[in-house]
Amino acid sequence: MEKYDAVIAGYTCVDMIPDFKNIGSLDSLSDLLKPGKLIEIGDLHFVLGGVVPNTGLAMKKFNKRVFLNGLIGDDFIGKIAKEWLGNYGVSEGVTTTKEAGSAFSIVIAPPGVDRIFLESPGCNQIFDSSYINFDVIAQSRLFHFGYPPLLKQFFLNGGSQLSQMFSKVQQMNVLTSLDFSLPDPESESGKVNWPEIMQKTLPFIDIFVPSLEEVFQIMQPGEYDQILSSPVSTDIIDQVLVNSIRKIGKQIIDCGVKILLIKAGTRGAYLLTGDVSSISERLGFDLQKKNWNCREFWCNAYPADNLKIVNASGAGDTAIAAFLSTILDGESPDLALKYAALAGRNSLYCHNIYRDLSDWQTMAKEIKSETNEIIFF
Repeated sequence: MEKYDAVIAGYTCVDMIPDFKNIGSLDSLSDLLKPGKLIEIGDLHFVLGGVVPNTGLAMKKFNKRVFLNGLIGDDFIGKIAKEWLGNYGVSEGVTTTKEAGSAFSIVIAPPGVDRIFLESPGCNQIFDSSYINFDVIAQSRLFHFGYPPLLKQFFLNGGSQLSQMFSKVQQMNVLTSLDFSLPDPESESGKVNWPEIMQKTLPFIDIFVPSLEEVFQIMQPGEYDQILSSPVSTDIIDQVLVNSIRKIGKQIIDCGVKILLIKAGTRGAYLLTGDVSSISERLGFDLQKKNWNCREFWCNAYPADNLKIVNASGAGDTAIAAFLSTILDGESPDLALKYAALAGRNSLYCHNIYRDLSDWQTMAKEIKSETNEIIFF
C-alpha cells in the first residue's frame, strides 16, 4: 500500500484578500476600481494560496493522505506559510530558500464578479524539477502539478523540464494530473509557444484540469485572441460555444490525455474521457470501463448565495481536489463532476479552505439534497 494518496506539487503562495462584502452588488470590477475613488473595505485576510496549499489541504480535508511539495522564501511571508502548513501537519515537503522571496498575491474579489489577481511569483521563478521529491512520488498513487505559467523553469526551453518530469512520473506507474493558470500576455510566460509545449507534455498526462479560458489560450491562441477582440462585452466563458469546447476537448484527448475536466465558472464544468483502461490496468485504479471509457458530460454549476460568498480565490483548486478524490475512490464520472461542482461552490463561502470547507460526509448529504443537472452527450 502506498504511503500517500497524492503528492501535490508546484506553485505555493500566500493570498492577501481584502474584504469587500459591504460594497453592495456590482456588474463588473470597473464599477469599483475608478481613479481617485476611495473604497472602504473590511478586514484583510491572509490565507495560503496556490495549487499546493489549496488542492492539497482540500484533499486532506477529504480524508486523503497528501504530501505537499513546494517552495517558499526565508522571509516574513514564508514564515507565515511554514507555520500554517506545520499546524496542518503538511510542511514536511515544502522547502525554504534564501535565493528569492516568497510568492504572494493580492486578490481583488468582490461578491458577484470574477476576481483579479495581482501576483508576485517570487521564489516560484526558481522552483524546478530538482525540488520535486520523486522518492515520495514513487510511494504515492497520484501526482498533481500546477501551475506551469507561473513556474518559469517549467516553460523555459520549450517546456523541457515539464514534459521530462511527467514522463518520469508516469514511468513510476503513478497517475499524473496537471492544472494550469492563465498566462499573462505581457509577461514572459505569455510569449512562449504553449501549443508546442502542450504537444510535448500532454502524452504524459492522465488527467488534465484547466479552466475554459486557460485551455483556449494555451491550445488555440488564435481563436482565443478572436474571442478577446470580440465587441461582445460578456465574459469569455459565456461567449464560447459548446461545440468549440467539445472540439478542443477532442484535440486534448487525441494528444493522449485520458480524463479532461474543463472548469467553466458559473456555467459549470465539462468532462471528456478517452480510453481509461490503462489507468485501471496499469495503475490499479477501480474506474469501471463502462462508466468512464469515452464519456462526455456537462455539469451545471450549483447555485451560489451571493450573501454568503466571502472568497472566490481557490474555488477551482478546491473543485479539482474533490474531483481527484472521487477518482482515487473509484466513483462514477457523473458523481465526480457533482462533487467537483459542489466543492467549488462551497469554497466560495470559506475564508480558510481547510477550516471552513464542508467535509466529505457533509458534501455527500448535500449532493443527495441539492439537485444539479448532468447533461449526457
